[in-house]
Amino acid sequence: EKIIKVPKVVQTVIDTTVQNQVQTIEIVKPKIIQKIVQRKKPIIQDEIRQVPKIEKQMVPIQKVVEREVQMPQVQIIDEIVEVPVQKQVQVPMVMKVQKVVDIPQVEIVEQDVHVPVQKHRHVPMVSVAQKFVDIPQVEFVDKVV
Repeated sequence: EKIIKVPKVVQTVIDTTVQNQVQTIEIVKPKIIQKIVQRKKPIIQDEIRQVPKIEKQMVPIQKVVEREVQMPQVQIIDEIVEVPVQKQVQVPMVMKVQKVVDIPQVEIVEQDVHVPVQKHRHVPMVSVAQKFVDIPQVEFVDKVV
């Protein structure tokens, strides 16, 4: 057995009364009158168009004109003239320059200093030498029974 929950539906009806209101609006209806009227002056319809402005300018242009011109004949005469060759040798120039040297002044000051007399003794030296010895390693293995 299964228990299913079903929701309970309840309808409630509410009576409402609606009131309609009527309003009257007055509208003016235009009258269209068709009449042909004759005029003494004709009607001119103007149409305005944009026209580009064109300017003319005078620009000077150079022309190439060919003319015949009388040129005198020129005769070239080569004349060979020997010019002595001069060698330029640079000679080093010796200049004497004086150099100032500062010589320090030595002042001798004598002082008597007492020097103690040292006695010489022979002290035997002990030298320590290290010697390396190989020691065999012994390994013990114990068995537990």
